Amino acid sequence: MSGDFLSDADLATLAGLVRKQHAADARPGPPPRDVLRVELHIGIDEAGRKFITRAPAAATPDAIRPAPSTVDRQRWRGCVLAGAVADALGAPIESKPMDQIRELAGPLGVTGMIPAYDGVGRITDDTQMTLFTLEAVIRAHARQRRDGSGDVVRSLRLAYQRWLHTQGTPWVRARGPQHTSETPDGWLMGVRGLFKRRAPGATCFFTLQDYGLTGRAGTIAQPVNDSKGCGGVMRAAPVALWSPDPAVVFEVAAASAAITHGHPSGYLSAGVLAVLVHQLLRGVPLRPALDTARSHLVRWDGHEETSAALDAALALGGPPTPEKVASLGNGAVGESALAIAVYAALSTENLNAALLASVNHDGDSDSTGAVCGNIVGALYGEDAIDPTWLAQLELRDVIERLTDDATAEFGPNPPTDDDWHTRYPGD
Repeated sequence: MSGDFLSDADLATLAGLVRKQHAADARPGPPPRDVLRVELHIGIDEAGRKFITRAPAAATPDAIRPAPSTVDRQRWRGCVLAGAVADALGAPIESKPMDQIRELAGPLGVTGMIPAYDGVGRITDDTQMTLFTLEAVIRAHARQRRDGSGDVVRSLRLAYQRWLHTQGTPWVRARGPQHTSETPDGWLMGVRGLFKRRAPGATCFFTLQDYGLTGRAGTIAQPVNDSKGCGGVMRAAPVALWSPDPAVVFEVAAASAAITHGHPSGYLSAGVLAVLVHQLLRGVPLRPALDTARSHLVRWDGHEETSAALDAALALGGPPTPEKVASLGNGAVGESALAIAVYAALSTENLNAALLASVNHDGDSDSTGAVCGNIVGALYGEDAIDPTWLAQLELRDVIERLTDDATAEFGPNPPTDDDWHTRYPGD
């Protein structure tokens, strides 16, 4: 250990010891008797230094279950809406060089919505897939309430097959072997504005097509490819709602990304984003929220690349420039998209400045913007979003309705009427 405080390397060592103990506990045979178990906590002081504190583990399952904490509605709406707004800001300039962006939008680059996809404020596949992630989380939770059989990862997999159908793949080929419905169900499938191809990522598209044909599902244990593209992280934010326990949130978000992206940097970046959003929605400040997300990251095999990308983002000082952003990569892969989004959030003092910093670079602007929007939306809340940008946002009413439905489903009195079951059926 580094004196009385912990470095990231110390945390990684501790995580390895915990994994070994978990493996020992899982061996066949009766559990050991007369063993005192101690729960370790990572504390953070005012200077941001980490230290260990400990307390005896509680004796009952109810006592050791993480206590529910309230999600701020304005932060939650901000998370989803700001992600969509930034997606639309970045869509017209995706992968364009900065000199071309300046010619197109002015010397400062993009400072507001400009046309793309035959309109202004148009969303891309990033927001489309985020909405299907959110729908899956609602459906799995509603089913779990109804009959206890909700499987969130299965629901996510099937939701992405419904998204694939909106991209032009006939349902008979898109649905895959686990879908039992003859037609894609749920109210989101009635939103014709989602049936638009907005440059879907090749890895997402073809991996989901392969699942529809073969039933071969991507998992962390059995990856279907070695892709670490940003298509896993850019859709993961809604998983923050799934559990009050950040460890569970990290695991589910990583599993959601591993459906299409088999490289650790492709799915661990999704886990970091979901936990970061999870913390921000509960009012945790940005730096401590990021520390919590990183403490979960280092427990996973293959975290080193994502950890290094976050280190690079933290090492950059403000104010942000396209050149500084470029030093973090182009955002096309998971760890780079996450690092750019985190840097933009850390190096600015308001939501709208962060969104502009996250899209004005010569890389995957819509994806880095979407991830940053999820972060700063959860940090600052819906009211901080430029109202002009919100007014121009495509499918704003759909996004708000789905976001508010999630608030209802995960609230203290979730709906139980037949209409709710029709809107969010089964898987």
